[in-house]
Amino acid sequence: MEVAPPVHDNFMVEEPAPAEALDMTFSKTADDVMVSASVPEGPAFEVATPVGDDDESYQGPEVEPYNPQLDLENYRYPTLELMKKYDNNEPTINMEEQKANKDRIINTLRSFGIEISSIKATVGPTVTLYEITPEQGVRISKIRGLEDDIALSLSALGIRIIAPIPGKGTIGIEVPNSNPKIVSMQSIIGSKKFQESSYDLPIALGKTITNEVFMVDLCKMPHVLVAGATGQGKSVGLNAIITSLLYKKHPSELKFVLVDPKKVEFSIYSVIEHHFLAKLPDGEEAIITDVTKVVQTLNSICVEMDSRYDLLKKAHVRNIKEYNEKFINRKLNPEKGHKFMPYIVVIIDEFGDLIMTAGKEVELPIARIAQLARAIGIHMVIATQRPTTNIITGTIKANFPARVAFRVSSMMDSRTILDRPGANQLIGRGDMLFLQGADPIRVQCAFVDTPEVEDITKYIARQQGYPTAFFLPEYVNEDASSDLGDVDMGRLDPLFSDAARLIVIHQQGSTSLIQRKFAIGYNRAGRIMDQLEKAGIVGPSEGSKARQVMCLDENDLEMRLNNLM
Repeated sequence: MEVAPPVHDNFMVEEPAPAEALDMTFSKTADDVMVSASVPEGPAFEVATPVGDDDESYQGPEVEPYNPQLDLENYRYPTLELMKKYDNNEPTINMEEQKANKDRIINTLRSFGIEISSIKATVGPTVTLYEITPEQGVRISKIRGLEDDIALSLSALGIRIIAPIPGKGTIGIEVPNSNPKIVSMQSIIGSKKFQESSYDLPIALGKTITNEVFMVDLCKMPHVLVAGATGQGKSVGLNAIITSLLYKKHPSELKFVLVDPKKVEFSIYSVIEHHFLAKLPDGEEAIITDVTKVVQTLNSICVEMDSRYDLLKKAHVRNIKEYNEKFINRKLNPEKGHKFMPYIVVIIDEFGDLIMTAGKEVELPIARIAQLARAIGIHMVIATQRPTTNIITGTIKANFPARVAFRVSSMMDSRTILDRPGANQLIGRGDMLFLQGADPIRVQCAFVDTPEVEDITKYIARQQGYPTAFFLPEYVNEDASSDLGDVDMGRLDPLFSDAARLIVIHQQGSTSLIQRKFAIGYNRAGRIMDQLEKAGIVGPSEGSKARQVMCLDENDLEMRLNNLM
């Protein structure tokens, strides 16, 4: 048996030698000279090129390219010293453990009549991959069925069999290490691969089973769905995504919209509001925790998306990268509304809670953004604890091609998030599967602790920032205002007064309550509720939640009813 360190192939591509240039000269003939001499010189003739209002023809008066970082030209990127360095982050190979596992795997397979010709081990930070080559004539399905038997013989939790390993003629058995190592965020951020990456939005997630730094470009993904049970590393994974972007992007190039129904996960980022956060113009806090604000913000992002597409259409470009390049080279006129566009990354923690409280009102704008927003630099990262089909619907799954699965409790949850089992066999504590395309990749997520994130955000907050957060466009719900405008208060429903008293007594603005108590249909109860809203007795609709009752008691109600009558 051999233990192979990670292999990096070095190869060179020789440039073909340039072809010899051919010198070509043209000499005038006597005929040419005679013709040119015989033509009399006429008046000067010039063809003027018509210049329209199109942005194609615009060239700014300034010679130097536009620099979006000029407003914060003294901004310093966070340093590596802000992160904790762990001593034991390099994996050590325990030969006794490897040999014992090898012998147990061979003996277990042999006891079921399966002989193998070779076995090779690759030691990762938390998991070791054993690649076995079975003898001729052994059915793969037979080995796949022995998962529990191998787990029993190794006394290990979370055995995963990959049969076969894509691109190799071997079968993989992943076994957790008895002494797992921490993959620190400091080792990932400080790696050569991350420092020299040319990705537009680089995300460093952790290390693979071969100890290579695992990085992805959010622009190419373009949206990510994160799922995992409580305490399996979801929030740490989101912090790793945010941290890696903070280390590589200037505040002029990137803005975050952070949605946190739990109210405590993202509060740590509130200090960098004037550098990296985006919010509604009337929003008090940049970290969005209220469900009604979430719906408004998502609809506002849809407005921003539509306006960005209009600007791209005028500029005759197809994506944000081409547009910003044109703007930097001063080929777009700022007086016509053109401006430098930062990337916007929307991160939603606990998406399941939003779906339960707001339902379709949240799902529709998210589906719109996921379908269209890729080209104009708006990307989404959505996390949920409960990857069930009523939370992660078909529409959302279709538009989120990249999936990150931490450990889940059942095989059904794994099938919902990854369309295959596997996430239920992970060992937890940051062990995850990343799926984009055909086959999932097993990654140990980088660990970034709360004090580290605090130090990074304080380092950024101490520097000069913009006067305000990045303001998203205002969103006006036209449907809601037009509906109330159509309510005729001159023709009140006969049950109007009784319904008003019922709602004030119960202090619950619910349409279904009016339906049940008066035994009327939904349409009539809905009309009564609209009249109550226009009279100021109940507040506006809040999705699936009951409306707020504006009248404190029956005396207050009687005064309002007398004013109406």
